[in-house]
This record gives sequence, C-alpha cells and structure tokens, in this order.
Amino acid sequence: EPETIPQVNLVPTVALLLGVPIPYSNIGEVMADMFSGDGDAVSAALQQLSVYHINAKQVDRFLQSYSLVAQDLPAEQLQHLQELFSSAVEEHTQLLTQVQGTVVPPELEPRLGSLISRFQHYLREARAVCTQSWARFHPLRMVGGCTLIASSCLLCYVASELAASSQSFCCSCLLYPLFWGPVGAAVLWLVHVFTQEGLDLLLGLSWAAAVSQLGFFWHWWGQHLKRALLTGSQLPLASGGLRQRLRAWLGLAFPMGILFFRCGAMFSDSFVVAEARVAPFLLASLVMLLVGKLHWDGHLTVPEGPKQQLLGFSSYRREIWYLLCLVAMFLVCVRLSSFFHQCREEIPQCRPSVFLSPLASLRNTRAKNLFYLLCVALLAGLVYAVQSWLRHYGNLNSSDPLVLFVRWGFPLVVLCIACYWAVASSADDSLGKLQELVQVAVVVFPRAVYGLASTGLLLLLCNPMTVFTKDTRESAGCIVTPYLGVPGSEVDFLHVIPQIYKRMQESQKSRLERGSCRATVAAYGLGSVYSAALVIALTLLGFLLMLLHSERLSFAFLLLFVEAFVLLHIHTCARNLAGDAELFSVPWYAVISWLLAASQFFYSTGHQPIFPAIHWNAAFVGFHLDHNTNLLPAVLVGANTFASHILFAVGCPLLLLWPFVCEMSNSQRKKLKKESQEELQEVEEQMMEMRLRESPEEFSTALLRLGLKYLFVLGAQLLACVCAAMILRRHLMVWKVFAPKFLFESLGFVVSSICLLLGISLVMRVDCAVSTWFSQLRLR
Repeated sequence: EPETIPQVNLVPTVALLLGVPIPYSNIGEVMADMFSGDGDAVSAALQQLSVYHINAKQVDRFLQSYSLVAQDLPAEQLQHLQELFSSAVEEHTQLLTQVQGTVVPPELEPRLGSLISRFQHYLREARAVCTQSWARFHPLRMVGGCTLIASSCLLCYVASELAASSQSFCCSCLLYPLFWGPVGAAVLWLVHVFTQEGLDLLLGLSWAAAVSQLGFFWHWWGQHLKRALLTGSQLPLASGGLRQRLRAWLGLAFPMGILFFRCGAMFSDSFVVAEARVAPFLLASLVMLLVGKLHWDGHLTVPEGPKQQLLGFSSYRREIWYLLCLVAMFLVCVRLSSFFHQCREEIPQCRPSVFLSPLASLRNTRAKNLFYLLCVALLAGLVYAVQSWLRHYGNLNSSDPLVLFVRWGFPLVVLCIACYWAVASSADDSLGKLQELVQVAVVVFPRAVYGLASTGLLLLLCNPMTVFTKDTRESAGCIVTPYLGVPGSEVDFLHVIPQIYKRMQESQKSRLERGSCRATVAAYGLGSVYSAALVIALTLLGFLLMLLHSERLSFAFLLLFVEAFVLLHIHTCARNLAGDAELFSVPWYAVISWLLAASQFFYSTGHQPIFPAIHWNAAFVGFHLDHNTNLLPAVLVGANTFASHILFAVGCPLLLLWPFVCEMSNSQRKKLKKESQEELQEVEEQMMEMRLRESPEEFSTALLRLGLKYLFVLGAQLLACVCAAMILRRHLMVWKVFAPKFLFESLGFVVSSICLLLGISLVMRVDCAVSTWFSQLRLR
C-alpha cells in the first residue's frame, strides 16, 4: 500500500522545486529525496542538508514572529525548539568550514547524516508543538454545541406552531425556559462552590441553556400527550383537518427545500467560495417558485363561463400583470446587485468591482464629479421617496418633533454626508493651505451625522407617533374670506356680516352635536403608524451605514431598499391572490426570502467571509487614528460588515405590517372613486394597520411567531456552518474557508438577533404609544 504524503510536507517541497520561497506560515518538512540528484551519496547528502537548513531556518523565523503576537504556544517548548535549532545550526556552520567544495573528508560523513537527522527531528518537533496547540479539538463539546443549536431551532419551530394553535399554551410553555434556565445556572454555581473546582463559564452557560430547553420540551410533550389522549377518538373523523394539514405541509415544502439546499451546500468549500452567486440564484428561484405555485393552485386564473370551462379555457386575473412587473423589477435588482462584488483569492480570474474604491482614487476629475453628483442625487432621492411615502399616508401632517425632524433633519443629514464625501474625495496635493481645515472637516461632518441620526432615533423612541389629530367639531377654516373691493365700503360690511353669522351657526351646531355618536376627531396617518416608525428608523440606519462605506456603494444600498420594497409588495400581492385568510401569519417563503436577501446584499455591499475583505477604514470615519478603546472601532467595522443583516433584521416586522398598509385593493379604490372624498377617507381610516388594534393578543402572537420563524432560519444556517466546521475540521481548507465562514455566520447571527429584537421592540413601543393616544382621546 503506498504511503500517504502529508499535504503540509508537499507545500515546501513544491516551493523549492519551483525556485520560490517556502510559504511563511508553513511548518511542513521538506521531502529531501526529491533533491538528491544523480551524483554520489555524499554530494546528495550535502544537497539534502542544504535543503533541510533552509526549511528549518524558515520554520524558526515563523515561530519567533508568531510567538511575539500570540501566547498560545508554551514557552518551555518554544525554548526547547530554539535550543535544538541553535545547536543544529552551530554544527552545520562548523561542518561547512571543514568541507572544501564538494569534497567531504571520510571522517565527516557520519556527522553529515547525523546533522540531517537533527534537522528532521527539529522540524517534526516544531510541527508537533504547533499541531498540539492549534488543532486541539473537543469532539464531545462540538457535538454538544451542535445539539444545543439544533434543539434551539426545534424550540423556535415548535413555539411558533404552538402560538398559532393556542396562545395561552404557548405563553405557559415559554415561561418554563425562563424558569429552568436560572435554576440550572444556580445549581451549577452551588456545585462549583461546594466542590471548589474551576467552572468553565461557557460550559456553565451551555448547561443552563440545555436545562432551560429540556424544561420546555418536557412540558410541551406532557401537554401534547394529554391533549392527544383527550382528542384521540376524534382524530380519525377529522379527515378535512388532515387534508388541510397535508396541503399546508406541501406548501411548506418548496421554501424549506430552498433552505435545505442552502444549508446542505455549506459543506462544500466550492459553495462557500461562490456563495456570492449562489445566494441571489436561490433567492430568485424562491420567488419564481412562488409564482409557479400560485399558477399551479389556480390563483392566477379566473374561469370565464360554462363554455370556456367545458373547453378548459380560463383567463388570467388582472393582478397577474402587477405581480409580473414586480417580479421583473426584482430580477433586475438581483442582476444589478452583482456589480458590487468583492473577490476572493480562490478565484484568480475575478476582478473586484470598481465601485468598491473611494472617489479619491479616481484620477479623472470629470468622472469623479459625475459620480459625486450621482451619489448625492441618490441620497436626495431617498429622502424624497421616504417623505413622499409618509406624506401619502398622512404621517407628515403634525408638528411633533419627530415629524419636524423628518422634514428638516433628513435633508440636513444628506447635506452633512455630501460635504463629507466632497472633502474626503478631494486630492490632498491640490488643497494647499486648506489641508488643516480639511482634516477638521473630515472629522466634524461624520460626527454631525452621528449626532443627527442619534437625535432622530431618540425622538423616535420618545414619541414614535406620527399622527395628526384634527377636531372636526370646529371648522378649521378662516372666519371670513377676504374682500378684494374698496376698504371701508358698504359692500365690505355686506360681505363680512353674513359670513360671521354663518360661522356662529356652525360653531353652535358643533357644540350641540358633541354628545352625539358621530366621529368628532379625525386622525391622519393612524393607518400606517407602525410602518412609518420602522421606515424612519431604517432610513436613519441607512444613512449611517452608507456613511461607513465608500461613496459609490450608495448605489448598492439603493438597490437594497428597492429590492426590499419589491419583496414586500410581492409578498402582499401573493397573499391577496391566494386569498389567505390568516392575516396575522407571515408565510415561511417570505421569511426565507427576506433572509436570503440579507445574505445576498452582504456580498453586494463589497464583503466576503474572509478577513482580508473587511473594510478596516470604517473604524476611522469621523475619527483620526486616536481611538482610546477597541469598542468603538469594533462597532463601526461590525456595522460596516453586517450592514445588510442590520437593515433586514430591523425591517423584519414589515413582513407582518405591509399587507395591512396595502390592504385596500385596486378594485375597491375604483369603486370608491365614484363616492365622495370623505367616504373614501373613512374607508381608508377603517382599514390598514388599525385592524391590528382590534385583536391585540393576535397582534402580539403574530410578532412572536415572526420573530421565532426568523430565528429558526438564522439558526438553521448557523447549524449548517457549525456542523460543516466540525465534520471538516481536518479538511485542507478548514482555516481558509470553513472556519472564517463559521465566524462570520456566528457574528451575523448575533447581530441579526439583536437587531430583530430591536425592530420588534420598536413596534411594541409604537403600540404602547398608540394605546396611550387612545386613552388620552377618550378623556377629551
């Protein structure tokens, strides 16, 4: 049986055969037999000794440099290796002084073979020390971690299904993890106190989480068996319910299939390398499968009449064209997003996008000015679009501080960003004496953006209501209309006095009708109050994240917002076509597509799950090289890296809210055009997001289910990465591909979970503000 050649030994051998230096971080032992040549044994031994000396010197240089920046190698073993290398090099120097050319005295031949053995011993000892330190795996803990993540995903799925069937039972089940988790942690702490043994904090937290989850599943299984025994006699008769459940499972198959393919392909290094192309493909496939499923279920066609039904003909519904336009826009966004890619070393033919470089790197002044104007116009267009959307739904009518900030603060933020881009993109050699002023401006403008965005977010948290209240009991118009005739004339008095009398009649009539049941208060923007708060928050976060990226990547953020907007409308249109009666439930395909879009724009904003692709310059936006702590630059770099995760996680509640915002169909609007404007306004006020207030328990349950579904999909992706890193821990590309992917996916999971909690908390804060607003309204 042929002997297996270690990959780590093949690298230095091939490097020396090609005449290039051995890779700096390689600790392999060169295969000296490849360098023996066709001469006698002595000359071959001399050549092998030279090769081993080069190899040992390279390994010693690496170990010395590595020990200066890391402390994971034991100092005693490093000292022992240094002594082995020094003695071998000293003997090698002495031997070379006694050798004349290629003639070796006979008495030195035994020393030649002994010295080769000493270099081999040093190289093998060095590799053993590094392997022991770097490749220390704990398979039992790995399996325990994977089991814990898998059980967490199962908990999220079971809890989301329990919330759909029984709200009270779900709440009681979720109380058990909150109780048993601290109990398990307290027991572990007591064991540590009484045994006086060291307790690993990470291991203790893992055991506490395991105890918490066991409490949930124990309670759920007991209640499940009890309910099954009580209703067991009725199960065979529930054929309709079984058929409905089977149909639901079939509908769940295609989005879960896409998720399964994504998670399963993470075990391939080729997929991880090419994920920037695979993620958009899976997202587009999911949307196309959704359209195909709507067609297969017959939701896109309407039977014409008995004759057409007999012949099997049917016509498509009018809404299909709107859906097809949305799908076309979505595919265009997916295609355009590929222009903002970053390259990996594993793809040599790849060329990074020109949009990743800042404007300061452009030498063509005309091109630089053109790109600058386009970027500023993009920011202005984003502000105009957000303000138009808020104005369309009546959320810009009041004079509250938040509304005033949206009106005037948003343009001011855009102005500060534009000034920062103008200063940062200018050539240093052309500024002359203004260099000091520019250095100050580079710091001041970003900090102004940070301050304005923080102010807007604080105003949003303090009073998120963007509702304008108008008391219709009193007319808000002027008492009289001005008379354009000659002042002081008799005609002027004849014009004014009847209007004053009419005004007095209207005022008296409104006072008499205060006790009637007619509506006397009009609220503008109440039907989109939840979505308006999320849109404002996402806009502010978008400004901050665009500031942390290079100027031309603002086009990628524009595509991100447009694609998210189109995805929300596709989700709403699909639900309207399917006639889904569960308004308080977000389907799985919407959640999975939302997360796939987050993964897609991780790559479309110039990032890759490798350390060389991190945008380190984001740590110094608004700061000179004078950070006192590592926390602030870590936050800035993390926000730059996981920008898409932040935006999509905070905007996740829009998947629940958007169908209510777009609830009024086009057919209803056409019918209402014939009616008066006041009746149209009344119908719009009765619909939209205020339907959530009619059943607050279902609203809370829907938010909980949405969050659990989002966490389930995030956890499934994380579980796939963890399992891939565990199973392929001995793979050649584990430190190059799988380990960085695992780290980035883990950090993305943490960032997405925190931002998801913040987005749901913002919706709950708006709900509390709406409840307070209604309470104050009743007191009037």
